[in-house]
Amino acid sequence: MTGYALRRLGGALVVLFLLTVAVYALFYVAPGDPAKLACGPRCNPGQIQQVRERLELDAPLLTQYLHFLQGLVAGRNFSSGTTVLHCDAPCLGLSYQNSTPVTELLGDRLPVTASLALGAMVLWLLLGVGTGLLSALRRGGTTERVLTGLTLVGTATPVFITGLLLLMVFCAYLQWLPFPTYVPLSEDPEQWAWNLLLPWTALALLESAKYARLTRASTLETLAEDHIRTFRAYGVRERSVVTRHALRGALPPVIALTALDLGTMFGGAMLTETLFGLPGIGQLLVHSVRVVDLPVVVGVTLGTGAAVVVANLVADILYTLADRRVALT
Repeated sequence: MTGYALRRLGGALVVLFLLTVAVYALFYVAPGDPAKLACGPRCNPGQIQQVRERLELDAPLLTQYLHFLQGLVAGRNFSSGTTVLHCDAPCLGLSYQNSTPVTELLGDRLPVTASLALGAMVLWLLLGVGTGLLSALRRGGTTERVLTGLTLVGTATPVFITGLLLLMVFCAYLQWLPFPTYVPLSEDPEQWAWNLLLPWTALALLESAKYARLTRASTLETLAEDHIRTFRAYGVRERSVVTRHALRGALPPVIALTALDLGTMFGGAMLTETLFGLPGIGQLLVHSVRVVDLPVVVGVTLGTGAAVVVANLVADILYTLADRRVALT
């Protein structure tokens, strides 16, 4: 188990390093002048050159990348005339708009996105896995056909349509819930949950449809395996066969998909955050793209990639809890 975890950790570190190379090449080596973007459209050549020197963009590409990597692991200094701005590790640079460290901007928005992603994940796992398992156990019956139809509708319905319907029904017509405004968990846990209930539901209804179909297919495949037939032949109760053996065998694909979705969600559920007016990372990314704030775009991209890598590392470890044979591969 320890050797398996160390191998996966080493692989994750290699992927993170390659991710930094790809992101830096995509945004800083590709055609374009980051100094012009940082300075703005009204700058003259002299001002652009000053910005280029301040950001060390006049150094060789390899040196620039090493400075970028140094900022991630040890922090970095940025000279601005007579002053020096220090950016603590992991430093993703300074925003072109207000010279604020990108990590500080992301840190301010992260609680909103994390609240949205984690709460929605709990709901979509409960709905999706429960629906998929019930559909597999009622295969060929009316229940299975109804649940399959509902999952198809859920998959085909965009989140902005579901979100608008939820706002119209529960906020405008019935007035059971307030229009969502983010309240920090530390200030008022009850209002935090009430204000995020509709965004959670909108995301969960969309995502749970995928998990229901995946759980159904995985459970049916597991129920057809030889060891399940052996347990039944020995008279093991059906409930035990399903919960202790079939469901555990069907979990690895669900864990893998959860890791991918959750990691991506930490990059910001842009449609959901925009629709419900939540000041998360998704809204920050939309604004940064609009004003061409390159360091923030790079920071969100790199942070999303890192979240996916870390989430998949955790999923690799969880595989061994569902199936001990994974650690032997």
